[in-house]
Amino acid sequence: MSKSGTHNRHWVYELNGGIRLELGKRTLIMGILNATPDSFSDGGKYTGVDAAVAHALAMVEDGADILDIGGESTRPGFEPVPLDEELRRIIPVIEAVRKEIPHIPLSIDTYKAAAARQALEAGAHIINDIWALKGDPEMAAVAAEFGCPVILNHNRHARDYNDFVPDVLADLLGSVEIAKTAGVSESQVWLDPGIGFAKTYENNLELLARLSELSELGYPVLLGTSRKKFIRDTLCLPVEELAFGTAATVALGIAQGSHIVRVHDVREMKQTALMTDAILQYKNI
Repeated sequence: MSKSGTHNRHWVYELNGGIRLELGKRTLIMGILNATPDSFSDGGKYTGVDAAVAHALAMVEDGADILDIGGESTRPGFEPVPLDEELRRIIPVIEAVRKEIPHIPLSIDTYKAAAARQALEAGAHIINDIWALKGDPEMAAVAAEFGCPVILNHNRHARDYNDFVPDVLADLLGSVEIAKTAGVSESQVWLDPGIGFAKTYENNLELLARLSELSELGYPVLLGTSRKKFIRDTLCLPVEELAFGTAATVALGIAQGSHIVRVHDVREMKQTALMTDAILQYKNI
């Protein structure tokens, strides 16, 4: 299947537990599982292991291909969580979900190398780092040691851009070099434009409009826009009513070469992805 004409590459990953993951054949859905009390849209809903497992099962039933488990909110103004508390939240969930749904890849949403290590040892398969290996100097080494895919999410401490989109691309390529220097295989690197991280409302819209420039770098692209503030600000709706707005960003992202979309509303975004993929397969015929 052709995506958007930016690239037609495929990647195949043999993950621990005998899981085979393929990117590029169709858009994959990453379901968000927040084991946190304070995430912006679902904080506190899935903090118990039983509730988390039930939600994971429901997302897989709705079409999730990957589950992203996090124990620390990254909403604007979030309070950092101590390592021991983050581990208390995520490790039992990872172990329980892995036991109940052994065929589904799990990613660990953390910027702490120690949390990533223990999550991978507990059964996670992928690292999802909101600081793109720049938040913890040991994170790249952990990714290299485990030979796992690592998602590099664009972020900055300040919105001090000279030329916004080129700066974002340069930042991400800098993180790619960190990964490669540490021994991470280039094929294990996935890029995330970091929508909502150190970006203004206008920055987010511009980056979405120019997302093909990220796809053209030749790495798998993950897009995470689900229920984010720029959608709320555009539509002037509460967070629980943002599925349609999110769907617009998902379709646009897929059309510009995104391989994975990270979402809360799995059923709706699965349908969005299937329809967008069906259209795009004819784009370059």
